[in-house]
Amino acid sequence: MPEPVSADAPIGVFDSGIGGLSILRALRHTLPHEDFIYVADTGHAPYGERSEDFVQARAEHIAQDLIEHQGIKLLVVACNTATAVAIQALRARWPQCPIVGVEPALKPAAASSHTHRVGVLATRGTLASEKFAQLQVSIAGATEFVLQPCDGLAAAIEDADSARTTDLCERYVHALGPLGTQAGQIDTLVLGCTHYAFATDDFVRLAGPQVRILETGEPVARRTRQLLQEAQRLRSGPQAGRLTLQSSGDLPTLQAAAQRWLDGPPAA
Repeated sequence: MPEPVSADAPIGVFDSGIGGLSILRALRHTLPHEDFIYVADTGHAPYGERSEDFVQARAEHIAQDLIEHQGIKLLVVACNTATAVAIQALRARWPQCPIVGVEPALKPAAASSHTHRVGVLATRGTLASEKFAQLQVSIAGATEFVLQPCDGLAAAIEDADSARTTDLCERYVHALGPLGTQAGQIDTLVLGCTHYAFATDDFVRLAGPQVRILETGEPVARRTRQLLQEAQRLRSGPQAGRLTLQSSGDLPTLQAAAQRWLDGPPAA
């Protein structure tokens, strides 16, 4: 029998790179007393343009290390592509560990759209996945989803290439068609990759103030808190949680990104 997991154990979070820092930022805001281990698999990024077998293998490798060797109490798969491809296999292999994934916010977008046209910006891997197809089917109704793969955008954000990020945002937003609140226009944009939250200023400028933009950090944080409460593993104050950063690529690059994107001191 495995030892019971302590409430003082850390929460594990992983992504193919820095995109999951947008999820981590929301998690730390909602759960300020928790310790986190953040793993960026930058040595094997980007996931969105890799095969499903490759992404699943990487997700299982990272999850095994975090759950079996680093003793986390909950795992957050902070990557849309990895969630879509691998989360069912992860939950089947480690049923004792609560696992939270991310998915494009199609349901809240459909519920809030007045024109019933929603634009979805995501990687090809996410849009082509069976899980995404099932998500669309589950919402079947009057809303039309306009899907736009954003090749290269996650990599540009990862590289902190602001000029290329802006150029690609312009290209992909314009490719969606007319945006606005009139009939036939897209009035809601879903950011279907965790990296894209770091280009929100570009999307707001391009889409205009009348178009609602949805991402997934806050819902993931709420779900994580709920699961910890149910498992009686929620850590209480007054201590501030610690953050450990790990990377399969260049750790200083991840540290710099955390310093740039996270609120407060980034890591122990």
